[in-house]
Amino acid sequence: MTTKRPVFLDLTRIRLPVPGVVSILHRISGVLMVLALPVFAALFALALTGPDGFAAAAGFVGHPLIKLGLLVMAWALLHHLFAGLRYLVIDLGWGVDRPTARKTAWTALSAALVLTVAGAAVVAGGLLP
Repeated sequence: MTTKRPVFLDLTRIRLPVPGVVSILHRISGVLMVLALPVFAALFALALTGPDGFAAAAGFVGHPLIKLGLLVMAWALLHHLFAGLRYLVIDLGWGVDRPTARKTAWTALSAALVLTVAGAAVVAGGLLP
């Protein structure tokens, strides 16, 4: 049985709706967090070895590229949290209509970004001890 279905594989022209983008970013953020677990566990173990280990871990975390990676991980955690809560609410049957789904997707996306930037500003401004 052959059908004449259209094939549209030009990925540069496909426009994914916001709920789809949030879904893909939810998966990416989950993978990032799983991949970061061994690194965080190793840093934690190093910091617990004593004052020298703690200084080594603090020196590693103080590198600008590592700080950027920590910022990405903060975004991943927040995005995964808000998108996951959104999916739990959708699983309950609330907000499944298109306008509400778009609003909640924008809310999850923007809340994660805003809280990540706010957290970075707090840390960079020295507002935390």
